[in-house]
Amino acid sequence: MSYQAEYIWIDGTEPSPLVRSKTKIVATGKKPGIWGFDGSSTNQATGANSDCVLQPVFVCADPLRGEDNVLVMCEVLNVDMEPHPTNTRHACVASAERYASHEPWFGFEQEYTFLQNGRPLGWPATGFPAPQGPYYCGVGGDKMPGREIVERHTAGMLRAGLAIEGTNAEVMMGQWEFQIGILAAPECADQLWTARWLLFRVAEDFGVWATLEPKPILGDWNGAGCHTNFSTKEMRAEGGWDAIIAACEALGKNVDEHVENYGFGIEMRLTGHHETQHYSKFSYGVSDRGASVRIPWQVAKDRRGYIEDRRPNANMDPYVVSRLLVETVCGAEEGDRG
Repeated sequence: MSYQAEYIWIDGTEPSPLVRSKTKIVATGKKPGIWGFDGSSTNQATGANSDCVLQPVFVCADPLRGEDNVLVMCEVLNVDMEPHPTNTRHACVASAERYASHEPWFGFEQEYTFLQNGRPLGWPATGFPAPQGPYYCGVGGDKMPGREIVERHTAGMLRAGLAIEGTNAEVMMGQWEFQIGILAAPECADQLWTARWLLFRVAEDFGVWATLEPKPILGDWNGAGCHTNFSTKEMRAEGGWDAIIAACEALGKNVDEHVENYGFGIEMRLTGHHETQHYSKFSYGVSDRGASVRIPWQVAKDRRGYIEDRRPNANMDPYVVSRLLVETVCGAEEGDRG
């Protein structure tokens, strides 16, 4: 009996790419192989030369269809099998291989907002809900719209075998978060993109849109980020505190490149308010959620561990973010060794 393979890829929509997918019927006993699609319909080709290639890079169980069906995360290639210009995974792989000896690890904290009829889920048709305060990790009644979707999504990630670490309600009503990790690059990014697809697909069944917009509601409301936890073996080792501080200092010398590639609309979110540092500044500190980079208190106590880059937007590309962190921090570590 044949099975269904849902091929997932990232398109060429600007300024923020969209996730696309389509279903292939695969004969039992065969693995999902390369496939193609019409790039002229995804902002990745012209109509006169429209073919693009889907190259599977990560396969997991399909928790929605069950049985032997699978989800297939793909990277996009040209027909000559070279990386498509929208393929950010290729450069991420190259950096991961170059700095593999540092054993960089990642964890992504993906925030998102449920929207329905153009408004955050649970908000009144006009006006605003009660101010922020009771929603973060809240429980009860009409304060927590979307929990049923979150539970369905979480169960799906578990059935798919993704490295889901947890979920929680966020600061703004209708805003939630899930965490993926701890994994190396590019697998952590592969799994985050797969988890995003699953979130969008589950929300679809509820007539709800899960958006990664960094500032879905302007004004005195928290934006949505994708805080990125990062470490190297030098940072995790006994006495790794010096490597942690060196990593923060290295990031402070490469601010512009990171901010410019941490997601469209970052200036709307990194305002210096709502638990952010201003996008034009850089800071780091222990337990400081208003800093660009937070060092968790337990890390400071243990004198080893990881850092949390709080700057990436919810709509960031995890292939790009993980590549930049590896190149900046691991590159600095190699430079320090001379």
